[in-house]
Amino acid sequence: MKQALIVYPVFAVVLLTFVIGIWMLRLRIRAVKEEGLNPGYFLLNRGAKLPDGLAKVTQHYDNLFEMPVLFYVACLSVLATNSADIVFLCLAWFFVGARYAHAYIHTTYNGLKHRRLAFLAGTSIVAAMWIKLFIQLLAA
Repeated sequence: MKQALIVYPVFAVVLLTFVIGIWMLRLRIRAVKEEGLNPGYFLLNRGAKLPDGLAKVTQHYDNLFEMPVLFYVACLSVLATNSADIVFLCLAWFFVGARYAHAYIHTTYNGLKHRRLAFLAGTSIVAAMWIKLFIQLLAA
């Protein structure tokens, strides 16, 4: 299998991060211009109540710098050790699917049960990726 294929799922999660970040910026500008949020709020992210839509998108943006970091490191470790295979590639794409589902749920209707399931799916997939990598490295 071509090892560089493992980078494509990484790009997909990075793209999601940029899309959510741009959306958050637009919502912040709208909150200041149209909803009267004091721009000084963003100095320390305190002192006001954010509109619900902005709060959800901001929280999700922060989320994208938590579990996905373990995904990035796992993918780059597999690339660096030349141990990417079809199973690892499928796991990586399943993680992408779980993160996109989690993003959709979190930033729209925010159903806690569905959001939790998407989060647990992504977490389980990353755990499986790390276990697989560990086993492969032990066997090498």
